[in-house]
Amino acid sequence: MEHQEVEPPETLRSIIKDFWYISRDFGERQSSFEVTPDGYAEIIFYFGSPCTISTPDGLQLLPSPFLVGLLNQPFLLHTQGRLEVIGIKCFPWAVFELLGLPPGKDSVRHMVHPIAQLQAPLAKWLHAGNVAEALAEVARYCEQARSQMVRDRLLDQVGEAMRAAGGTLSVGQVATAAHATVRTLERKFKQAAGHTVKDVSGLMRFEQARNSLWQQPTTNLAGLAQELGYADQSHLGREFKRYSGITPAVFARHATRWQREVNTDFVAFILA
Repeated sequence: MEHQEVEPPETLRSIIKDFWYISRDFGERQSSFEVTPDGYAEIIFYFGSPCTISTPDGLQLLPSPFLVGLLNQPFLLHTQGRLEVIGIKCFPWAVFELLGLPPGKDSVRHMVHPIAQLQAPLAKWLHAGNVAEALAEVARYCEQARSQMVRDRLLDQVGEAMRAAGGTLSVGQVATAAHATVRTLERKFKQAAGHTVKDVSGLMRFEQARNSLWQQPTTNLAGLAQELGYADQSHLGREFKRYSGITPAVFARHATRWQREVNTDFVAFILA
């Protein structure tokens, strides 16, 4: 599997975390991979084999691109053969304004959107083996879209505070850092993200815990809970299982095997 990540230009860093690429040949057998929650919304383009998602009515074909919103639990995507994926990892308080879409809590959203015009040129770059230019093409589109946005400085300040603290600040602390009242903060944040500050902070803090265990599977869980501001180890365990479906201890035991499969950097897509 090949995996690349690139930072966005300076003009995009308040709304986009990074651009990324993954390729994998699953062979002829139908295979699944898990998308795990984190504190981001992702715009996903894929190329190659069809990609489907499990629904109560069976497997549903996904368009390219599609939007993955904030997740409360992992979900499975299914494919076979060679699959290439390009993702735009956005901050949830900025993604809907970037796309000009109303906010929502959809886990996976089908989009009829002008950004779909990138599908053909991206496919061309990938066919030529030029991943760097494909990612640059996405960045250019986002810079153009960013130029049309009228950003609320309060949201930028809120985002900076939440990112710096990794989700460990209370709502009141975030409001203080952004020089706003809690009421104003909550109203504007939910209007932009479709979720509350507490929702997003919980995911950001889970992501920190997950990444710590990914990098150091032998990390002491009680110490990690204290470091990240959980009430205790049990609180960490409940929140971790809520978002991942497994306990921190089980995740740590699996981390070494998963690292061999996805390289040394944790990515949102874990092969099942």
